[in-house]
Amino acid sequence: MEITTEKDSKYTGLEKMPLLDILQNINNEDKTVPLAVEKALEQIEDLATIVTEKMRIGGRLFYIGAGTSGRLGVVDASECPPTFGVPFDWVVGIIAGGDTAIRRAVEFAEDDRQQAWKDLMEFNVNENDVVVGIAASGTTPYVIGGLQKANDHNIATGCIVCNSGSPVAAEAQYPVEVVVGPEFVTGSTRMKAGTAQKLVLNMLSTSVMIQMGRVKGNKMVDMQLSNNKLVDRGARMVMSETGLSHTAAAALLKQHGSVRKAVSAHSKS
Repeated sequence: MEITTEKDSKYTGLEKMPLLDILQNINNEDKTVPLAVEKALEQIEDLATIVTEKMRIGGRLFYIGAGTSGRLGVVDASECPPTFGVPFDWVVGIIAGGDTAIRRAVEFAEDDRQQAWKDLMEFNVNENDVVVGIAASGTTPYVIGGLQKANDHNIATGCIVCNSGSPVAAEAQYPVEVVVGPEFVTGSTRMKAGTAQKLVLNMLSTSVMIQMGRVKGNKMVDMQLSNNKLVDRGARMVMSETGLSHTAAAALLKQHGSVRKAVSAHSKS
């Protein structure tokens, strides 16, 4: 395979480059990422379809990854409950090295091919679930091993990688390959590759949650009311749906705990 994520940057002498040029060149590279994602839309559709099918029968979505890739999976998973009001175990992010690795790199954690399966087994992963490996290079042993074991146990597997024809994609039943090319800083896959993975994760979890009925119209009607900003947003949603004043909508929202339940209660009154 050709590992384009490790190829030399097309820029050099970065330490001598004027600051504005650095920023403009990074921005120019970043502009290419959505176009690379666009080429993978059908792959993303296939992955989102199987995740939705599995969730409808009670399954869960697991992300496994190392380093930046693992952190991005944890971020996406952690944002699903407050955004869509789903249980915390519907989408689970697992990073090589454990939660410590979210903030501080754990040396050689990504090189253990057996650990991902051990980590997944702590959640009793089963045939109703989907395991998605996230690896910019597509060569991470932790992810490869986890997908192999999931396949052995008849668990649906997917991946998000940034090279074509990688070992990770070879193990995934539903691979998503977003080829972004060399990074601005050679090999720094937290940049374009990380941006690509974040975009795909946004698309995957959001499209699945929409299909699971967690969005009404274009509103997050099941979001958790965890701060004043969200309470105000929720009240305005209730106002829009019911025609109530802000005060009355806020009171109804407080009584029922979610936009969906507040609107439903008003419609029955």
